[in-house]
Amino acid sequence: MTSDSHLEKILEQGDFAVTSECGPPRGVDPESIRKKGELLKESVDAVNVTDNQTSVVRMSSLSSGVILKQAGIEPVLQMVTRDRNRIAIQSDILGAAALGFNNILCLSGDHQKFGDHATAKNVYDLDSIHLIQTVKQMRDEGKFLGGDELKGVPRLFIGAAANPFADPFDFRVLRLAKKVAAGVQFIQTQCIFNMERFSTWMQQVRDRGLHEKVHILGGVTPMKSVGMANYMKKMVPGMDVPDELIARIKGVDKEKRAEEGIKIAVETIQQLKEIEGVHGVHIMAIEWEEMVPVITEQAGLLPRPEVN
Repeated sequence: MTSDSHLEKILEQGDFAVTSECGPPRGVDPESIRKKGELLKESVDAVNVTDNQTSVVRMSSLSSGVILKQAGIEPVLQMVTRDRNRIAIQSDILGAAALGFNNILCLSGDHQKFGDHATAKNVYDLDSIHLIQTVKQMRDEGKFLGGDELKGVPRLFIGAAANPFADPFDFRVLRLAKKVAAGVQFIQTQCIFNMERFSTWMQQVRDRGLHEKVHILGGVTPMKSVGMANYMKKMVPGMDVPDELIARIKGVDKEKRAEEGIKIAVETIQQLKEIEGVHGVHIMAIEWEEMVPVITEQAGLLPRPEVN
């Protein structure tokens, strides 16, 4: 055990973990993040706080995470390297640890051209793998990247993302292996709609023995509509949404399509529970947080286990 992370303890005791996420507001009102957290509180083990997702300016992940902590919710601090050099990164890691954060998700971040400040300069002094290494060095060796010693170390449970669907497919497991070698302890995957391809990826993960070295949480996103499914298929890079899934949602009455999307999400979770090496799910109900308790209940994931 390397941290006081509730999420880590759930995974280490062999329970099927559940995480979710919420996006901070595009303003200063703390109530919006608090409301999202309350919707998720009893249904998950930890909540990701996104870091200017899709390169759109929002309240910081750090401050939003503090609001969740005050509400009794364990946050997972997302940190992207797009906006920070190694000085700022290490500073924010120290700040998060000082404020009682126990989990961090290391990301490179979406390119700024996709966001609301397309002409902004990115940084990318480090990438996500270097960020994993940085957190691990600070925690395990008690040293900054420059070599100086820390006065107190950040006890953080280290996470990262993986996309089993991006091309080239054969490179996906190699990249995961690099993150494992860098020190990642848990992985949250891209949204899973193509279960056949995900199962192939997991077989490659098992072939390399990576499932014994890192906790993998499969990404699940409920579809609200045919329009959402088409958008994710055509407009979101690295997303694999099979035509059959879109046809299934389209095949029910319009007023029942959201319900069908929930049903598909529940079925996905049930399938993930049967795959060797999958240790949990990460439910990304985008601006639909009220459905997370419904999904977790229908998938048989409630009540959440206590830590021994």
